[in-house]
Amino acid sequence: MSDIRKYGIYDVAIIGAGPAGLAAAAELKRSGVERVVVLDRETGAGGIPRHCGHPPFGIVEYKRVLTGPSYAKRIVATALESGVTILLKTTVTSLGTEGVLGIVSPDGPGELQAKRVLLATGTRETPRSARMVSGQRALGICNTGALQSMVYLKNRIPFKRPLVVGTEVVSFSALWTCKKAGIRPVAMIEEKSHPTVRWPIYYGARFFNVPLLLEIQIMSINGHERIESVRIRDAKGNEKEISCDGVLFTGQFTPESTLARTSHLEINQITGEPLVDDYGRCSDPNYYAAGNVLFAPVKVAGKCWQGGREAARLIVKDLAGSLK
Repeated sequence: MSDIRKYGIYDVAIIGAGPAGLAAAAELKRSGVERVVVLDRETGAGGIPRHCGHPPFGIVEYKRVLTGPSYAKRIVATALESGVTILLKTTVTSLGTEGVLGIVSPDGPGELQAKRVLLATGTRETPRSARMVSGQRALGICNTGALQSMVYLKNRIPFKRPLVVGTEVVSFSALWTCKKAGIRPVAMIEEKSHPTVRWPIYYGARFFNVPLLLEIQIMSINGHERIESVRIRDAKGNEKEISCDGVLFTGQFTPESTLARTSHLEINQITGEPLVDDYGRCSDPNYYAAGNVLFAPVKVAGKCWQGGREAARLIVKDLAGSLK
């Protein structure tokens, strides 16, 4: 019990300091819930928008158009002004019964207990390894999240002439980041006969002067220390090499549900997300889930923010014993 005393007992613990988690936390405090804590393994709160240096964010929440970093600062400030406690560099390692969480922070390992726990851990892009793309492990391969983190948070440029893989909304975000960083993609490719999202990808690719190639499959990535080229195949079976110094994989999101999958909570075996009822409750009713960890489908920041607020309202009713 000493570890529980060390990290505290809360009314609600929220795992994830992105739009869903912070919106839920602020709503809980506004509704009179006293002890609310947000846990996040990152060094800064705000989630993915922290390193999305483009608009539009904040239209639903603040009735204005913001860039990702400005939006992240606003949602963090809103949560803090509401009296929310945010613990950064704090990794949740396990989900136990009765809301007991195993955590590790700079203060060491221990436990934290909450009456209710909200999973707001978001989503992640499918990496090259899970896409079964062959080739050497050369420098110059990353996904959109890694690119944005390098460009906006670390001032680093991983490549100059990458091949962009995918045509989802996040692929447009990747093109925007490339333009801001002076990166000029050689092409954007898609396996299907049309872009996954017809707008804005089709017009976005033209706007950024990036050739959009459809019905293209990657056969191999070539290079030793750094990417030199990519061999592709079209729908007719014709193969050719595209010279490039990097490969940017975008989209194909999966829920970031590692914690849930290694816990006692029931999981949707098809999508990988935690199973929830109509109220967002997991198989253990002490646990809830909101935002992009519920994969149906990937939601923009504003939708996650709304989902977090709705989850908070349901948790308030639950704590009061009025949730059916």
